[in-house]
Amino acid sequence: MEIKFKIIVLMLSILFTGLTAGLCFTWSNAITPGIGRLDDLRFLQSFQAMNRTIINPSFLIIFFGPVILLFINAYLHRNAYPTTFWSFTIAAVFFFLGIGLITVFKNVPLNELLDKTVLEHLSTFELKELRTKFEHPWNRWHIQRTVASFTSFSLLLIGLIYSK
Repeated sequence: MEIKFKIIVLMLSILFTGLTAGLCFTWSNAITPGIGRLDDLRFLQSFQAMNRTIINPSFLIIFFGPVILLFINAYLHRNAYPTTFWSFTIAAVFFFLGIGLITVFKNVPLNELLDKTVLEHLSTFELKELRTKFEHPWNRWHIQRTVASFTSFSLLLIGLIYSK
């Protein structure tokens, strides 16, 4: 039973972390640059609509599942080859810091600021001001999430390759 549980946790860790890394990469390389070309109102409306849509059970499980799974995975591999154990442990820490904490304490507050705003009631100046307050910080923190998720995913693969 332990071996099956260990394999399930490892596979879900790799799958969910890979999906999160792919989401972050796509968002950084296609979505934000694409909507970044829009005028202020359409940019803010687009971001607001995507933020409201993305919060759903499947996203939350995939995006935040590794915060717990990766630490369980590292623990289950505590007696594995040292490269495997340390790769899995560092992957867990990177994901926790780079996805978990940055999302909760940096990106979500910006998303909530945008979500509470009735964009259609703002003047052109207020829209520009809100976009300035939102876009650059959100993208800066998101790039860090992208790097953290990619690093965590890579470390999981390294740990898997070195497992005996």
